[in-house]
Amino acid sequence: MVRGSRFRLVVPSLAALALAWAAAGAEDATKYRRTVVRYEPPDVTLVNQDGARVSLAKLLSADKPVLLNFFFTTCTTICPVLSASFSNVLKTLGEEAHDVRTISIAIDPDHDTPEVLRDYRKQFGASQDWELLTGSKDDVERVRRAFDAYSPDKMAHRPLNFLRPAHSASWVRIDGLISAADLMAEYRELRRH
Repeated sequence: MVRGSRFRLVVPSLAALALAWAAAGAEDATKYRRTVVRYEPPDVTLVNQDGARVSLAKLLSADKPVLLNFFFTTCTTICPVLSASFSNVLKTLGEEAHDVRTISIAIDPDHDTPEVLRDYRKQFGASQDWELLTGSKDDVERVRRAFDAYSPDKMAHRPLNFLRPAHSASWVRIDGLISAADLMAEYRELRRH
């Protein structure tokens, strides 16, 4: 009970700080590295923030561009920034947010249950267009390995964002922290092609 209470107290503060950082553009942030890579995500079934079982392959095959990252809800370093950037991009897109598939996959499935994910999304004021997923440790690890995003220690995971145009096998890999403004610019560039 204490752990859950502390989570509810800490996350709003972290979310507020991360949202401010992402909205401000984080001019002093380290520059990110952008590459274009082909990935073959595994066909696994994950669980979303509402407890619904979803096929990752089906989500990724939608006729929409995709924004994807990895996070965990108790992270106090890079995850709030990654999450704030996604939340701010969706807010900036407004109605256009329905035209992009936005997915964050929790790398701590033992803690990050659908209920925890649902609360986390609310903390960031994010819309229903942001899909938070969890699953078995094995399935989450398979997805992370497919995106070359695996680390055995969740605390050592890298800040990564992945963007993919609709109907493409190529992904833009953003390695490093990126502001919401830069992420939006990357998304807009992606839509032009």
